[in-house]
Amino acid sequence: MDTLNNNAPIGVFDSGVGGLTVAREIIRQLPNESIVYFGDTARVPYGSKSKDTIIRFSRQIVNFLKTKNVKAIVFACNTASAFALDTIERELDIPVIGVVKPGAITAIHSTKNKRIGIIGTEGTIKSEMYTSYIQSIDKDIEVVGKACPLFVPLVEEGMLDDEVTKEMATRYLKELQNENIDSLILGCTHYPLLRKMVGKIMGPDVCLVNPAYETAIGLRDMLSETGLSADEGAVPSYEFYVSDDPLKFKQFANTIMPTDIGIVKEVNIENY
Repeated sequence: MDTLNNNAPIGVFDSGVGGLTVAREIIRQLPNESIVYFGDTARVPYGSKSKDTIIRFSRQIVNFLKTKNVKAIVFACNTASAFALDTIERELDIPVIGVVKPGAITAIHSTKNKRIGIIGTEGTIKSEMYTSYIQSIDKDIEVVGKACPLFVPLVEEGMLDDEVTKEMATRYLKELQNENIDSLILGCTHYPLLRKMVGKIMGPDVCLVNPAYETAIGLRDMLSETGLSADEGAVPSYEFYVSDDPLKFKQFANTIMPTDIGIVKEVNIENY
């Protein structure tokens, strides 16, 4: 790619607000990089939808992001990373990165007893994407998956410290507490927002892996290797788009982002 484009923005997308945990880490770890973020708030959650549907949604979003002349795309959604990334990567001439591989690699490095837990949406858990990737690197590692479908709507409603969320987290994680895991992948980009609660339930002996942070580090390495890192001292810009209800998105985003996100624009994603 032409090196003149190295100050172009990075496209980041998710089914809703969860990918903001990835955008937040990119802003922290790559302070010179600009971001165009798209949250598919009209069609959230992705976790219960079919592979074909996720590929179609992801393709539409990527087509939209390409109109913003992005230099790379981050699939900041575990379900889209699991179901659509490989297909769409073959259709693109810019680099892409998902959240599955960076998180899996960190978990492989952090486990001592070779027992890794993964919590995610039904789609992510059923796809066994994490399991097959982890076992392709180390076949002796046992991976125990647990779907936590209500976490996404609870996070989207801003119920991060709510008693209902605590009750659901306790119920979901009970199974994993008996599995002798020593590393737990927060396998949905919404879940780092519940990190404190999950950590309390699982206890200090379980290492929590946050794929949002690991993806930002992986993105930094990828941009460096492809010669696409933004210039030192470049002043970043951040644009945010959604497919529904910009006001609700903005209110939520401003509670978790390190910078005020300004205007959020609504896009009819079906046009792409």
